Amino acid sequence: MRRTPAAAVSATFFAAGPGVVAVLVPYWIGGWRIHSPFPDPVMIPLRVLGALLALAGLAVVVNAFVRFVVEGLGTPIPVAAPERLVVGGFYRYVRNPMYVAIFAAVIGQAMFFGDPWLLVYVAVLAIPVYSFVHWYEEPHLRGKFGAEYDAYRAHVPGWWPRLRPYRS
Repeated sequence: MRRTPAAAVSATFFAAGPGVVAVLVPYWIGGWRIHSPFPDPVMIPLRVLGALLALAGLAVVVNAFVRFVVEGLGTPIPVAAPERLVVGGFYRYVRNPMYVAIFAAVIGQAMFFGDPWLLVYVAVLAIPVYSFVHWYEEPHLRGKFGAEYDAYRAHVPGWWPRLRPYRS
């Protein structure tokens, strides 16, 4: 796929996928109302850390989407998958940076707003996400990229980032 159409499709999917999962649904759950389940000396640093975590999650998701277009010549959407295996950027540290970043963004919102229901949402969301990765994405990538994906998978963890970047 050419970069311009891939970028347009990716931008649309960004709003429809991560935008809904990490922004719209958390808004529906908690209405972005500030709760204070702990005293202010605890909540203030928790809110700061939550805001940083949510913003970091957003930055990682945006970077991952760009990687799919620039490095993979495709999109994150399975029907317009990348032509090349994406192993640069945050993919050097963890195989699923988009999912990890979306979870981080929602956990950050839970911390910022003091809303434990968002933590429940992340726990429930993790089940279909993990299942999709395990039963569809990994077998599909193994079939499409073969030994290249196997080598990458052997060196880069799926869910907990490694400390040093992977070099293919």
